Amino acid sequence: MHFVMSAHPVISLIAGILILLVPRLLRYFVAIYLIIFGILGLVR
Repeated sequence: MHFVMSAHPVISLIAGILILLVPRLLRYFVAIYLIIFGILGLVR
């Protein structure tokens, strides 16, 4: 039996827990998310 996990749900879960524990992190996560997907959008 193979158990395959994709990275996106795991990252989302960890980020959600961290945001609950330290709400100040929310702005950093949002900023990093927007920067990464903005760059990926420009590259493609």
